[in-house]
Amino acid sequence: MPSLKDLRNRIASVKATQKITKAMQMVAAAKLRRAQAAAEAARPYALRMNAVLANLAESVMGSPTAPRLLAGTGSDKVHLLIVCTAERGLCGAFNSSIARLARDKANSLLAEGKTVKIITVGKKGNDLLKRQFSSNIIEFVDLRSVRYIGFENADAVGRSVIARFEAGEFDVCTVFYSRFKSVIQQFPTALQIIPAQIPEKSAVVGSLAAYDFEPDEASILATLLPRNISMQIFAALLENAASEQGARMSAMDNATRNAGDMIKKQTMKYNRSRQAMITKELIEIISGAEAL
Repeated sequence: MPSLKDLRNRIASVKATQKITKAMQMVAAAKLRRAQAAAEAARPYALRMNAVLANLAESVMGSPTAPRLLAGTGSDKVHLLIVCTAERGLCGAFNSSIARLARDKANSLLAEGKTVKIITVGKKGNDLLKRQFSSNIIEFVDLRSVRYIGFENADAVGRSVIARFEAGEFDVCTVFYSRFKSVIQQFPTALQIIPAQIPEKSAVVGSLAAYDFEPDEASILATLLPRNISMQIFAALLENAASEQGARMSAMDNATRNAGDMIKKQTMKYNRSRQAMITKELIEIISGAEAL
C-alpha cells in the first residue's frame, strides 16, 4: 500500500500534468481558428478550379493532344502515395488514421502485383510507415521549421511530383490527408491527383456556363493542371492543419478530464489512508492509557 507521501506526490504530479494538457487545449483552440479559416478560404478556389477544368477537359478528353497529367500514361503499374500527416503527436488518432488508410491502400496494391512508392509529408507519418514500408519511401518532406503552411510549401512538393511523373517514375498519384469538418470530426481521405479526376460538368457549380478559350484548351490545361496539383496538395495540407488542431484540442480536453477524475480518486484514497492512520494512532494511545 502506498504511503501518504507517495499519494501526495502522485496527486501533485497529476495536477501538473493537468495544467499542461489544459494549456495545450487552449493553444490548440487558438490555432484552430486560424487553421480553420485558411482551410475554408481555400475551398471556393478549388471549386472554381474544378469548374474551369471540367469545361476544358470535356473538349480534349480522348484526344491525342490531351495532356498526360489529364489522360494518364495508359497504365497503372506504379502508384505514388503522398501521405500528409502532422509533425507532432498528442492529437489522438489523427496521424494513425491517415497512416492506416495509406497502409491499407499500399497493401491492397502490393497484393495486386503493383509497385508502390511513398512520399511522406510530416514526421509522424514517416515514423509510422517506415516500419513496414521503409524500402518504398522515396522522399520525406520535413515541415517542422514551417510555422504556417504556405502555397510555396505545397508547390515544392507539387513540382517534385510532376518532375517524377515526367521522368516516368509512376503512373498514378494519390494524396492522403484528413478532411476537416469539426473539432470532433475529421475524415481520412484519399484523393487521386494524377491522372486528374475531373468531375462531370453537371456536378460542378458554374460548369454549365459557355466559355471561349484563348489560346486553345490543350495549351491552357498544360498550364492549369500542374498548378491544380500544387493546389490540391496545398488544400490537403490546410485541411490537415485544421484537423490536427481540432484533434489535439479534443484529445487534450479528454486528457484534462481524465486527470481530474484521477485526482479525485487519489485524493479520496489519500483521505481514507490518512483517516485510517489517525484512527490507528488514537487506538494505540487509548490502549496504552488503559494499560496504565
